[in-house]
Amino acid sequence: MPKNSKVTQREHSGEHVTESVADLLALEEPVDYKQSVLNVAGEAGSKQKAVEEELDAEDRPAWNSKLQYILAQIGFSVGLGNIWRFPYLCQKNGGGAYLVPYLVLLIIIGIPLFFLELAVGQRIRRGSIGVWHYVCPRLGGIGFSSCIVCLFVGLYYNVIIGWSIFYFFKSFQYPLPWSECPVIRNGTVAVVEPECEKSSATTYFWYREALDISDSISESGGLNWKMTLCLLVAWSIVGMAVVKGIQSSGKVMYFSSLFPYVVLACFLVRGLLLRGAVDGILHMFTPKLDKMLDPQVWREAATQVFFALGLGFGGVIAFSSYNKQDNNCHFDAALVSFINFFTSVLATLVVFAVLGFKANIMNEKCVVENAEKILGYLNTNVLSRDLIPPHVNFSHLTTKDYMEMYNVIMTVKEDQFPALGLDPCLLEDELDKGTGLAFIAFTEAMTHFPASPFWSVMFFLMLINLGLGSMIGTMAGITTPIIDTFKVPKEMFTVGCCVFAFFVGLLFVQRSGNYFVTMFDDYSATLPLTVIVILENIAVAWIYGTKKFMQELTEMLGFRPYRFYFYMWKFVSPLCMAVLTTASIIQLGVTPPGYSAWIKEEAAERYLYFPNWAMALLITLIVVATLPIPVVFILRHFHLLSDGSNTLSVSYKKGRMMKDISNLEENDETRFILSKVPSEAPSPMPTHRSYLGPGSTSPLENSGNPNGRYGSGYLLASTPESEL
Repeated sequence: MPKNSKVTQREHSGEHVTESVADLLALEEPVDYKQSVLNVAGEAGSKQKAVEEELDAEDRPAWNSKLQYILAQIGFSVGLGNIWRFPYLCQKNGGGAYLVPYLVLLIIIGIPLFFLELAVGQRIRRGSIGVWHYVCPRLGGIGFSSCIVCLFVGLYYNVIIGWSIFYFFKSFQYPLPWSECPVIRNGTVAVVEPECEKSSATTYFWYREALDISDSISESGGLNWKMTLCLLVAWSIVGMAVVKGIQSSGKVMYFSSLFPYVVLACFLVRGLLLRGAVDGILHMFTPKLDKMLDPQVWREAATQVFFALGLGFGGVIAFSSYNKQDNNCHFDAALVSFINFFTSVLATLVVFAVLGFKANIMNEKCVVENAEKILGYLNTNVLSRDLIPPHVNFSHLTTKDYMEMYNVIMTVKEDQFPALGLDPCLLEDELDKGTGLAFIAFTEAMTHFPASPFWSVMFFLMLINLGLGSMIGTMAGITTPIIDTFKVPKEMFTVGCCVFAFFVGLLFVQRSGNYFVTMFDDYSATLPLTVIVILENIAVAWIYGTKKFMQELTEMLGFRPYRFYFYMWKFVSPLCMAVLTTASIIQLGVTPPGYSAWIKEEAAERYLYFPNWAMALLITLIVVATLPIPVVFILRHFHLLSDGSNTLSVSYKKGRMMKDISNLEENDETRFILSKVPSEAPSPMPTHRSYLGPGSTSPLENSGNPNGRYGSGYLLASTPESEL
């Protein structure tokens, strides 16, 4: 100990001496300071929290391999939306024209923000709550909002997995149960179910056999016991996959992430060999250029980018937090984004190839049915045989021959034509019939496959695995930040989450449950998610500082990321997201939220607006999801909630031994931390920014400690013992 130190002088003077931490450390045996850590943490809670965080940083689970981590990120980002939502949006919004806004937004918003979330998670090694608390304590509510959005999405997302489980078990029979309409027998009379006859076998099976749906959201109808059981199975599978954290979920990812690509490849090969597959693919890539300028198309493309990459959920940050500090997350961002887009395009090719096959079959069926009508009119002299071209053969009627005959009749019988009830039977019309539900359009197409049960089993097993991969990431977005922040037991908390979510999820397995899925999917999660992503960007780019963040990335990665990211984070991405958010709010104001209801008597869908109580619920959900952000901001702005900057907790660790010295005398504490005499030391109050690393400008580092490891939360002790 230096002879001119304050404690030494007190000892020589005979005064009462209170041992400083330096004296305590001086009594320890010599230590290899490269292996010791000095933890200087701004605490909002008890002194013990600093000790726990340091131990947690050392004991934090890690991925077994880079492959396991990449598969986990792919499994989270590539989900059910890639299989039917992306093809549906592509078909709805102009085919190939939709790919243009999607690609533009993927490049200027998706990839930069995906890289940002990977980087902050890997750098700080915490879940979303801890990450945004470190970056900007006043915006610490972002992490809590992410957890709530994850909960909302997980509640209904697992219901969709439950639907897939139901169809999976129903696929083990031939013929498939949705291939034909059920027959009602009344004595010797057999009648086709009227609801099915008015719609189709697959539509009837979905709405009546699977969902047993009510006519509106106001008619609960009680629980659907079949879907309740499937939901229980779904949550049991998810619970077993995530109960041990990445130790259990990481192993599941090897199968759940790779198996869907095997199935997609098989479906693509089979689909391309089907008659009419080329028609479907050409329809997909034929752009409707007017759609490219539609703001609604751009808004839907942005939402798809957010959901596809998992931005704002916290799952990306959670998975990245288990990485090593020197992992190349820049490469990971580009790789996962490319695989995600490639999967969406691959799935779209499969869907349109299969739907092209289905459209040809339905078109031929339409031609046959309308040809029979024409023959009936000819036999009853409603139509003259002179209207029929001489080369037309009703025994082998082609689509081209029918269209020629149809046009002649429509021209000659212009006034009477509507009463004839003839359909044009255009292939384009069949292809334009939505692909929105895999449980209707795709299942109907599979009934025409040879060995249809095999393909059905494979398809729904693929959906279950895709959903499971996404649910693992969604659960990580809930459990990781809560466990990191509140130190709750991992297994108990995870099981508790699954049980709680199952019981709340019973809302979605009522007979009206599908309408609540629409509410959560289209409205309650989308707007809060957009707000979260915008604030994440602002927190890093404008509050923490893009230059500082780029410098830390350079030191973490070993190379400087492209300047492209600087301009995207700083200007382009926040501006684009602000415009899209404004457009979404305006859209909600102009077009009141609603849902497509299935009306049993009509056997058809009808668009209904949400009733007042449902609107109140929807608004409440949006407010609940975003409320933590302003609440935390206000509480910390007015110092009603500690932001972790009021107390310095200094912990010295030697192996597994730590000594907490939070109760130092002020001058001794300052001297110990900064290796300076009190008169030379700056104020011991650190800045609010805690996510600071090498090259940053925190007061502590400017005071002579350049060895910032993770920032002001973690500083590597390299001061020789003689200086203490």
